[in-house]
Amino acid sequence: MAGRIRDEDVQAVKAALRIDAVVGDYVQLANGGGGQMKGLCPFHDEKSASFYVNPSKGVYNCFGCQESGDTLGFVMKIEHLSFVEAVERLAPQVGITLRYEGGSYVPGRQQGERTRLLEINRLAAAWFQEQLNSPEAEIGRRFLKERGFEREAAAHFGVGYAPGGFENLTRLLRGKGYTDKELLTSGICSEGRRGPMDRFRARLIWPIRDLTGEVVGFGARRLREDDNGPKYLNTPETPLYKKSLVLYGVELAKKEIARSGRAVVVEGYTDVMACHLAGISSAVATCGTAFGEEHIKILRRLLLDTNGSDAKVVFTFDGDAAGQKAALRAFEDDQKFAAQTLIAVSPGGMDPCELRIGEGDEAVRNLIDRASPLFEFAIRSTVARHNLDSAEGRAAALDACAPIVAQIKDASIRHEYAVQLAGMLGILDERFVVRRVQQVAQWAAERQRNVRGPQQRQQPLRPGQAPPQPAAPARPAFRLDARNPQQFVERELLKLAVQFPVLVSPILDVFAPDEFMTPPYAAVREAITAGGGVTAGAAAADIWVDVLREVAPDDAVRGLITELAVEPVRTRRAPDVVYAGEFLVRLRLQAVARRVAACRVQLQRLGPNASHEQTEAIQRELWGLQQYEGELRSRGAAAL
Repeated sequence: MAGRIRDEDVQAVKAALRIDAVVGDYVQLANGGGGQMKGLCPFHDEKSASFYVNPSKGVYNCFGCQESGDTLGFVMKIEHLSFVEAVERLAPQVGITLRYEGGSYVPGRQQGERTRLLEINRLAAAWFQEQLNSPEAEIGRRFLKERGFEREAAAHFGVGYAPGGFENLTRLLRGKGYTDKELLTSGICSEGRRGPMDRFRARLIWPIRDLTGEVVGFGARRLREDDNGPKYLNTPETPLYKKSLVLYGVELAKKEIARSGRAVVVEGYTDVMACHLAGISSAVATCGTAFGEEHIKILRRLLLDTNGSDAKVVFTFDGDAAGQKAALRAFEDDQKFAAQTLIAVSPGGMDPCELRIGEGDEAVRNLIDRASPLFEFAIRSTVARHNLDSAEGRAAALDACAPIVAQIKDASIRHEYAVQLAGMLGILDERFVVRRVQQVAQWAAERQRNVRGPQQRQQPLRPGQAPPQPAAPARPAFRLDARNPQQFVERELLKLAVQFPVLVSPILDVFAPDEFMTPPYAAVREAITAGGGVTAGAAAADIWVDVLREVAPDDAVRGLITELAVEPVRTRRAPDVVYAGEFLVRLRLQAVARRVAACRVQLQRLGPNASHEQTEAIQRELWGLQQYEGELRSRGAAAL
């Protein structure tokens, strides 16, 4: 059984380590005054620094979430380690050999699981690097050279090679005393028919390290055509490796990120290498997953990304459709940064590695240095999805772009982009577009204030302070106007969908989402779809409202669903399929009328010089719409 680490060794480890040096591996610290350092708390999300470190006392405290402790406590908390594992993790950094009471020390047998797994990964990484020099690894060396990476570059990034056998590394690690269970838990090995076998075979290997430089996993690239596995194979989720919590290259990039106030997010291992070798040494990449919220937290701590800072985050994506989709997904997380977010897309759609091969290091530096604001890219990409030749198309583009412009933090820049948006859309009345953006921004701000209410109540109270009153339910920006037939029809139909789903099932489920034109009602319709549609509601009517409230994206939509659930339906008789059919038809007629108007405007824009083929196609669609409108009016819901 493992002995207890001697107290004098524990004290020696603590005395030899400065707490600001240990914390600095995870958080960028700045002068906090009075001999203290401050940074963004790694234990909760915040926009201003409330996490303080006192180097002279060897302690830390967060005034936001109340976490506090010493050096060992910090490492235990942030790495999810036991006390013994934390001491074992820190001791090698200061050259202290730990001694254990209760018997002689047998290396490897009295250590915690995490320490043992780290040792396995460390040995594996060194072995993979050695194998890159073997004759079999010629294909891997050729792959690297073709991409502009000489042996020095491979050594700098620890790139290695996994031979093609099934038990090469497994036998080596067994010989060093590691058990089959430990090999499988580490992810280095997978379960074969005769026990553990090498997971990575005949592949190029990149070690994936955490912020402190410890190897926590590996990424393996396919090299041979007869390899039927995925192009990239990563370590599976293990006690050390959580793909949502790691960034490739972060241990090399963190100092430059802190120094320059700029982080560069690329898409692959070779892109990180290319950027670093080109002088962009703040580049990192995700490992087999999309850039997400936990990655944002890591970068924010390294950037000291507080309100008012000059920090920047640059995303690079391929110029293809998948790259554009990834960029827009990144834009959705923009507000989680206080930093300015930018995007760099090379004209030829090349990634940084390809750009370096084709045009050299300077081209990579120029790509990053000339990055444009991510919200500008998002606006132009969104505009491009709409037909600006029709009034309806321009209105739809404005509806889609106004929330994007409204997210811009700086009011003067937001105004400037609202004016530019008017020009992009061809809307002459710039003030109309500016007012629309302001309206959406105000709506979002009001909703955010309402959402913050529950979070504020979780904060500890000062002595004598009364708890704050619950925030009023969030309200949608658009209210029902009795004189607006469109809103009346949408609201009445949604009340039926929420209260009596069986009356509108399954017809409402096949209605197009854009048939609900009022934004709050469109959001409720999306919640209905997320809850399985009215067909699911009809099958479980007793819990239907609870389901809708659960899937609602925010308090505003949740509050509106509650309103719709309790507001009486506007009929003197009991709601029935006839009444529901009437509103289903009325909503569809409104959609048809909008399309008819669009066709007529399109004909008018074409003018007398249009080709016969152009006008005939529009007139044929117009005739079909008019026929369908006639059927709806004569046959009612039977025509749906």
